[in-house]
Amino acid sequence: MRVIAGSARRLHLVTPEGNDTRPTQDRIKETLFNMIQLQVPGAVFIDLFAGSGGIGIEALSRGAKKAYFIENASNAFKCIMENIKTTHFEEVSTVIKQDVVIGLRNIHEKEADIIFIDPPYHGELYERTLSQLAAMDYVTENTMIIVESPKEMDFSFTDELGLEVRRVKDYKTNKHVFIYRKAEK
Repeated sequence: MRVIAGSARRLHLVTPEGNDTRPTQDRIKETLFNMIQLQVPGAVFIDLFAGSGGIGIEALSRGAKKAYFIENASNAFKCIMENIKTTHFEEVSTVIKQDVVIGLRNIHEKEADIIFIDPPYHGELYERTLSQLAAMDYVTENTMIIVESPKEMDFSFTDELGLEVRRVKDYKTNKHVFIYRKAEK
């Protein structure tokens, strides 16, 4: 796996051994960042279930001002630390080794611009994570939440959380779902 574009372009990243993480394929990562390229520069980016940290590092490479990585698995945490060092993003990275729901409470920003969620494909983690995000003050009407999920996953539950799906990008076996907080009436 490598960084596709930006200041850390072409640098190789280490990934955790085994099947516990699924690094986002380079082709899909490139499509995603082409879609959000105007929102990334200067953004506060949060990478949840970060795995190797590849998505958050890509955001930093493309000009995000700060990235948070939340990952609970020890081997993945070590990979994130190594990848941040390789790409020289230590000064603009915060790595939190905790369960995502607890880790989200340890982020103290006025506003998060982009939050990327790619949990192990277990349904309850999506709802649990989005429910916690809906309760966080730094998730505003401007915060873009991007969820990578199996293609067949239903996100109608977001309505009850005060969130709304605004865009879906389908791939062969999975999809990116773009979710925002509903506007206050």
